[in-house]
Amino acid sequence: MSDASGHVEKRAFSAEVGRLLDLVVHSLYSDREIFLRELVANAADATDKRRFEALTNASLALPENASIRIAPDKDAKRLVIADDGIGMSHDELAENLGTIARSGTRQFGEKLSEAKPEERPSLIGQFGVGFYAAFMVADHVNVTSRKAGSDEAWTWSSDGKGDFTLAPATRSTPGTEIELSFKDDAVEFLDPFRLRSIIRKWADHISWPITLQEINEDGTSEEKPANEGTAIWRKPKSEITSEQYTEFYRHVARAFDEPYVTLHWSAEGTTEFTSLLFIPGARPFDFMEQSRESRVHLHVRRMFITDEAELLPNWMRFVQGVVDTEDLPLNVSREMLQATPTLQRIRKAVTKRVLNEIQKRAKDAAPEFNTFWENFGPVVKEGLWEDAEYRQEIAKFARFHSTHNDELTTLDAYIERMKDGQDVIYYLTGDNLDALRSSAQLEGFRARGLEVLLLADPVDAFWPERLHAFNDKALRSVVQSHGDLEKFETTEDEGESPADLDKLLPALREALGDAVKDVRGTVRLTGSAVVMTFEGGPDLAMQRLMRRSGQGMPEMPPVLEINPRHALIRTLAERAERDADISEYAHILLDLARVQEGEAVPDPSGFARRLSGVLAQGGAV
Repeated sequence: MSDASGHVEKRAFSAEVGRLLDLVVHSLYSDREIFLRELVANAADATDKRRFEALTNASLALPENASIRIAPDKDAKRLVIADDGIGMSHDELAENLGTIARSGTRQFGEKLSEAKPEERPSLIGQFGVGFYAAFMVADHVNVTSRKAGSDEAWTWSSDGKGDFTLAPATRSTPGTEIELSFKDDAVEFLDPFRLRSIIRKWADHISWPITLQEINEDGTSEEKPANEGTAIWRKPKSEITSEQYTEFYRHVARAFDEPYVTLHWSAEGTTEFTSLLFIPGARPFDFMEQSRESRVHLHVRRMFITDEAELLPNWMRFVQGVVDTEDLPLNVSREMLQATPTLQRIRKAVTKRVLNEIQKRAKDAAPEFNTFWENFGPVVKEGLWEDAEYRQEIAKFARFHSTHNDELTTLDAYIERMKDGQDVIYYLTGDNLDALRSSAQLEGFRARGLEVLLLADPVDAFWPERLHAFNDKALRSVVQSHGDLEKFETTEDEGESPADLDKLLPALREALGDAVKDVRGTVRLTGSAVVMTFEGGPDLAMQRLMRRSGQGMPEMPPVLEINPRHALIRTLAERAERDADISEYAHILLDLARVQEGEAVPDPSGFARRLSGVLAQGGAV
């Protein structure tokens, strides 16, 4: 645009813009839809500025229906974003849009130190680069602006390739209008449904109404509301109904259930923020396949910034909701947060608040908490492995299945039931709870009334080693508890007297060779003939997990333990006394031990041949 004399100023971008504009367009933001968030954020900032200035200058007052208006035109491949904000003068357009990191917002922020807290507007853009995100989708941008309190209007225009023009313009009211001419590969962002979804995602709760121009079926256009406009987390709890909390939870979590826990509070002091967080009442069907990072939404002054700030540790990633702060500084991309002390304080405070609530629920509402644990316990237990700061606190409320009964138990309750002389918490890991309950590994422990925790989640293969002990009671796998059972009297009839293994054990060792680390008699079995254990390395559950994750797992030879009271072992011992060949039976015993543990036999054909040979003899040895 130009005036009657045709006067148009043509200027080159500053050197900084010339070097960085391409980086901004192609590398600064990871998603092209961010352009709309940035332009809406700038419009909201400008409107906040005008409202703030009007506190001391009534002539700058906002119109009663101040808003941010978005109008797409598919046919013309054009998008217009207009606001009623403070506007920019000729010099401000040149400085703010022609020089990188010269945002008027940042300069305006200096005034805030003199304003009362309740008068401070919500200002977002502190680095002056968000505007250039427009060139991710547009090959030409016009910005027409009139400064509040002035009658002059100017148009800034550029294709983002090195220079811009400034020309006099006409605008009836103060504010700014941005017109984007879209690239051919970006016209998807002119679809009203697409625009509405972006607004709901990034700017749903800013304080100014956003309208979207849409074409009705009769061909007329209409401005329709596009955002909620009220940050529910900023309202007093007394003004929010449970139905409103649930509605917001379902919106932010994209869920359909009722939240198990709703946490709404404001933190004051060195760092101020407001949080509205939810613990879901049901586990999403794809929860275990989702990203391990926390996705709590970070807002700065009602504007959604990112869900990748990792405001909670990974083991709390089931928590949904919003954290909104006035204090957090951002880096130039606004997507990657600086590792500031402020952010660290927010993370710590939010984590502690959620942890306290989980602890309270664990103590006061056992049945409901058990449902929560069934849903999210496998994730919470990741904290036992990776979170040294909260490991012991998690262990206090963690729930486990055990051989005591079918109910979940705590470690404290387990310790209360320990037998006299027992100073170890025993556990058994595996892939399936039912398989664990019937494991031969438990026979000797059951016979002596020793309770064993049954750990069937993948993370259970890892965390006991890190936790190591609870209330001065060491944790020990039953698979690696050789010699422990001798300290306790059995409560069951042991049946036949044990066989003499003096010749059988050496014969089995010789027949099996490197396939086993050792062969020995055991008291851990009452009904089974054999069992595999491991010493000095990962047990079978860990080995399986490492193989499934694609990690190279060297062959770990097991210790083969045999039950000297079992009829099969007694018969084999008699055969060994006669110096008869038992090599075939040795391999059958090892394969039987593997099958008991759910392991595939390494030589199925050999196992079938040997077993067929024994059956052909009528089972005689």
